[in-house]
Amino acid sequence: MTIPIWMKTKDTVHNMKKIFILIFCIFSLQIIGQKEPTSTTFFKPYPENFTVKHALEVESLVPMFFTGGYHFAVGYRFKRFRIRASVINGGTYNAERAGVNNSSNSFKRYYTTSPGLFLGYNIWRNLELYTYLEFHTFAITQRSTQVVKNLKSIDSGLGISYQIFVGRYFYIQPGLHFYVRAKNSLAFLGETYHIPTKDFSVVLRLGVRLWRKY
Repeated sequence: MTIPIWMKTKDTVHNMKKIFILIFCIFSLQIIGQKEPTSTTFFKPYPENFTVKHALEVESLVPMFFTGGYHFAVGYRFKRFRIRASVINGGTYNAERAGVNNSSNSFKRYYTTSPGLFLGYNIWRNLELYTYLEFHTFAITQRSTQVVKNLKSIDSGLGISYQIFVGRYFYIQPGLHFYVRAKNSLAFLGETYHIPTKDFSVVLRLGVRLWRKY
């Protein structure tokens, strides 16, 4: 028995409709299941840098290198918290000018190699509020005689700074530090040096985020 051509054509069209509907359904489900595409750029990466859950960072208080000293720090971030360890040597930087009270024009105060420990919390985006303990050894120089004596001091206080990322890895972190310390003094020829119990300083760190996990 021969099937009329018009019946073959009708069946073919019907089958093609089924295939088309099936393909349309599969394609529609794929579209529904897809997330909206998120654009990312060098200056605005996605996910945003402040959303990181784990990160390992290294940074440096770069101005110390211009005074013949150095500063290195390594930090670990867990969600909003960050712990950081550092070592500083101020070279020829005169920290006496940072003193809020009792700063003396008769003496200079230099950072010798000293360690520090910092604990911070990101209060908003990349804005970090932190506290610290720095175990400083200052070299106190009497200007008139150039006699140098060492003075040890445990400095604590508060700092606030903001990480400005340039891309995904590098950042600039300007900030403000307010130090407090116990009263201490040293006797020199004809004078007594009293270290300021408060310091206020502007800081600028450059850093690199070596590893991260969102």
